[in-house]
Parts: sequence; C-alpha cells; structure tokens
Amino acid sequence: MSETPSVLPRSRLDALALWVQRVNGFVLTVLAFALVACVVWQVASRYVTSTPSTVTDELARFIFMWVGLLGATQASALKQHLAIDLLAIKLKGGAKRALNLVIECCIMLFATLVMIYGGCLLTAKTFANAQVTPALQVPMGYVYLVVPLAGALLVFFSLVAVVDELKREG
Repeated sequence: MSETPSVLPRSRLDALALWVQRVNGFVLTVLAFALVACVVWQVASRYVTSTPSTVTDELARFIFMWVGLLGATQASALKQHLAIDLLAIKLKGGAKRALNLVIECCIMLFATLVMIYGGCLLTAKTFANAQVTPALQVPMGYVYLVVPLAGALLVFFSLVAVVDELKREG
C-alpha cells in the first residue's frame, strides 16, 4: 500500500510508530489481495461454473470495510489523509504549531469517543446478541472489531504527531 518513511527513527516512540506502520501496511496488503481474490472468485464462479459463490460477496464487503478503516489510519500516520489546509498554509511559527496541535487533539477526541468507545459498545452488543453474518455465519462482533482497532491506531498516531510537534523547534 503506502510506503513507510525512509527516515531513521529518532526515539523509541518513533521506532514503535514505524513498526506499527509497517505491520499495518502488511495487513493492508494481505487484505487487498484477499479482496481482489474474493471478487475474482465471485465473478469466475458466476460466469464459468454458473453457480455463484454464496460467501464471497459478504466477505468482500467486510474486507473492504477493514481496508477502508485501516487504510485511514495508515494515511493519518503518513500525513497523507484528506485535509483542508487553506489556513495551515497561511500560518507560520507558533500559530501553525498551535493549529497542528488542535487538529491532532480533535482527531484524538473523535477517535476516542466515536471509534473506540462507540466501537467497543457496538462490538460488545453484537457479541452479546450472538448476531452472526448471514452467509459466513461469523459473529458480527469480529467484523466490527476494526472500528475500535482503527480508533486506537488513530489515537496512537495522533499522539506521536503531538509529541513530534512539541519536539519541533520554532
């Protein structure tokens, strides 16, 4: 997927962040290949064997969900996420630094409240209700686990960005 920075880590936190980015990138690569394989098998089974696979459509949707959320964390870690930088490009020095810190704090707040807290509630409820997927018969809690996981990764990468911003001079 995305390349990790070629910069040598300056601290243990940077080394950990780089390791997490690499693991996340590997997981995203595996999931992307699995997604392609599911879709190819779905098409092939429909047109070649005339008996479409009953599980690949559902599996592809769930993999796509995981790729989307984990991909967002990777983009955030690499500072390649979607941003409106109209104000940021006009600011200099301390004002730009303060804006960057506020942005990272907003990301952490959202990820903590909505993704981690809300995602944990959602996951716990689906496990408690024994809700399973229609075709795969897998507990939906496993599918929804990506929400708090992605939230935790977003918080981690935002904390790394805050520490880096505070270390930066000027």
